[in-house]
Amino acid sequence: MGASPDDETERVRLGASHATSADQFRRLATDSSVRVRATLAMNAAVPPDADRSLARDPDERVRLLLARKLATLTTHLPPETRSHLPLQAFETLTRLVADEAERVRAVVADAVKDMPDAPKALILRLAHDASIMVAEPVILFSPLLTTSDLLSLIAAAPSTDTVVAIARRPALEESVTDAIAASTNFSAINALLANPSARIREAVLDALVAASVEHPDWQASLVRRPTLPARAARALSDIVQAHLLAVLSARSDLDPAAAARIAERLTATHAAEARALSRHAALAEANRLARADLLTEQVLLSAIRQGEVRLTTALVAVAADIPMEVVEHMAVLRSAKALTSFVWQAGFSMRAASAVQTLLGGLSPAEAIPASRSGGFPFSTEEMRWQVEFACQSARNHMPA
Repeated sequence: MGASPDDETERVRLGASHATSADQFRRLATDSSVRVRATLAMNAAVPPDADRSLARDPDERVRLLLARKLATLTTHLPPETRSHLPLQAFETLTRLVADEAERVRAVVADAVKDMPDAPKALILRLAHDASIMVAEPVILFSPLLTTSDLLSLIAAAPSTDTVVAIARRPALEESVTDAIAASTNFSAINALLANPSARIREAVLDALVAASVEHPDWQASLVRRPTLPARAARALSDIVQAHLLAVLSARSDLDPAAAARIAERLTATHAAEARALSRHAALAEANRLARADLLTEQVLLSAIRQGEVRLTTALVAVAADIPMEVVEHMAVLRSAKALTSFVWQAGFSMRAASAVQTLLGGLSPAEAIPASRSGGFPFSTEEMRWQVEFACQSARNHMPA
C-alpha cells in the first residue's frame, strides 16, 4: 500500500532536520518520493554515504540539488574544518562530474573552478568536458592547470570553444600562445589578441599582424595590445583599417618611423574622406558592380579595409536586396544581429560579417557577435530572416513621412 500524504510530509520533515539519525538519512536516500529525496539532497547534515546514494538518483533534479549543496559546502567551509569533509564531498562531486546532465556538471565546475586543493583528476575531467558551459570556468580560473595541461587540452580539444576559453585565460605562457596562434581556430586567435595578459612572442605577433590583412576583425585587438613591438606597429601602420588609425596613433610607445607613417596615412585618409563617394554615387557603384556580376566578398572586404563607409553600406544593401536606408539605420543603432543578418542575406561569409560589424556598427571585438564553433553564422536561418524583416520594418517606421 502506498504511503499517505501525511506519511510523505513526515518523511520530508525528517529529511530536512539536522537531528535525524544517520540510519534514517540512509533509508530516506532511497525513498520512493522524489520530494523526500530532494529535501535530503539539500540537507548539509546528511552523512557522506547517503550523499553518494543520492549522486546516483534517477531524478536529475535531486542530483542538481545535491551538487549545489556540495558546492556550497566545499567553497564556504572554514579552513579549520577542510581536512575531512571536503575530501568526502569531493568523492561525491567526482561521481557527479560523470553525470549525463550538463547542468549538474556545470554546478560542480563552478564550485571547484578556483580551488587550489581540488583533486587534479577532477579538474582535468571538467576541463575536457565537451560542454563549454562546464569546461570554461575551470579552464579560465583553476590554478591547478599547468602549461602542459593546457597544451594537451589544445591538442585534444573536444570543441573549438575549448581553445577560445584557453585563449582567454589570464597570464598565458608563450608556449601556450604559440600553440593557439599556430591553430586554424581564428576565433581563439582573436580572443588571444584581446587577452592583455597573454605573453605573445614578437615573431608570433608579427605573423598575426601580417595575417590580419585576411582577418581584419583581429586588428581592433592588435592596435590595443598593451605592448606593441616597433616592427609590429610599423606593419600595422601600413595595413590597419582606416577607422583604427586614430586608435593606433594615440599609442605612446610608437617609434618615430611608425608614428610618421601613421600620420601620413591619417592625412591621406582625411583627404580620401573629403573626396569620398556621395551616398548616391556609392549606391550607383554598388549597382554597377552587381549588374556586372562583380559584387564579391573580396570587393566588400577591400572597401572595408579602405574605411569606405558609404560604399560598404551600399555594397551590403545591394547584395542583400534591401534599401540602403535600412543598413544605415541599423548601423546607427549598432545592431550587431541586424548587420550580421544583412551580410548573410547578401551571400557573404561570417568573416565579412565580423568586419561589417566593426566598420559600420563601430563595435569592438567584445561587442561584436562572434562566429559559431565551425566559423559560420551563429544564428539559424529563420532568426536571421526575421532580423532582416524586423530591421526593414523598423527603418520604415523611422523614415520621415
